[in-house]
Amino acid sequence: MNTATVTELQQLTGIGEKKAQKIVDYRTDHGHFQSVKDLAQVPGFGEKTVANLQDQLTT
Repeated sequence: MNTATVTELQQLTGIGEKKAQKIVDYRTDHGHFQSVKDLAQVPGFGEKTVANLQDQLTT
């Protein structure tokens, strides 16, 4: 997740172009994620979204 591009992130279940861009923008502004749970800090990402992505991502 710390090196994935918008296109690569879109391959994840439930992640479209807008959410993928939010991840990349957040990472650019705040640095690398320490864990998948840090995605909850990205605007528009709630606990359910993070839980759904937990098994699909690594930092």
